[in-house]
Amino acid sequence: MDVIEKALKTAAKAHEKQYRKGTDIPYITHPVAVGMILMKAGYSEELVAAGILHDTVEDTNLSLQDIEQLFGRNIAQIVEGCSESDKSLSWEDRKKHTIEYLRTAPEEIRVVACADKLHNIRSISGDIELFGDQVWERFKRGKEQQKWYYTHVIESLGLQSSFQLLDELKLEVERLFKR
Repeated sequence: MDVIEKALKTAAKAHEKQYRKGTDIPYITHPVAVGMILMKAGYSEELVAAGILHDTVEDTNLSLQDIEQLFGRNIAQIVEGCSESDKSLSWEDRKKHTIEYLRTAPEEIRVVACADKLHNIRSISGDIELFGDQVWERFKRGKEQQKWYYTHVIESLGLQSSFQLLDELKLEVERLFKR
């Protein structure tokens, strides 16, 4: 079985019965979309697989050791780099940690993190088109704090180098928060 198919099966099983925040959309649609964004942008199968698996350690019962055993050290390191290390911290502290970490993270991690944020922003934009600004009520922090977070993430992602997905994220964030 190729690494992408294996990642799809692993993530689907791990995210079973989970849904996107405030919706009835199965959660697996997000990691699959992240993988598709990476695939369309021409990244390697290993990076696509890491994109599909990026939330498994943070949001499911799978451990980093499980990911490493199933997919190898490189994919496990990318998943680890895309995972919040301590979910018990406040939203602000977790987001500040992510922003700081991404400033110096390896490009593979920054690319997967960027694809993740890009899909999240596109999802929020699509939901706002359908449901209006009440969409912001789904989040622990509202529109202004989300704007702060995404603006700083973009800055951190681009500190070492720029890449196509980052340019797309910048445009989507500008569009979303202009409304």
